[in-house]
Amino acid sequence: MKIDVEVQDGVTIVTAEGRLDFGAAAAFQAQLEKLLAPPAAPAALLVDCTALEYVSSAGLRVFLLAARAAQRSGRSFALCSPRPAVREVLELSGFGRILTVHADRAAAQVTYQRVDGPTGSR
Repeated sequence: MKIDVEVQDGVTIVTAEGRLDFGAAAAFQAQLEKLLAPPAAPAALLVDCTALEYVSSAGLRVFLLAARAAQRSGRSFALCSPRPAVREVLELSGFGRILTVHADRAAAQVTYQRVDGPTGSR
């Protein structure tokens, strides 16, 4: 699994590429925990799922743990642009109701700009 991290308008965007399964879950979780750790934690963390081909139950657990960590620290956490297969897993598992899932990156960024302002400050 390939992971790319960038910051746009105060939102940290993690682009995940490949398969988020048992073999990749620990490394991905460690990356998200590092990004959500104070003092460098962003106001918002967005996982772009455009290139994510598959998510297993281990991957869903990573999303849930990251969302809980973000919530505890007063941060926003969301997913965007899931492929149909990934969206189906999110919906069938009920995670589509637990996590914030945006249709695309632009919709997510508009939401965070409204909430956090264009610089990401609160």
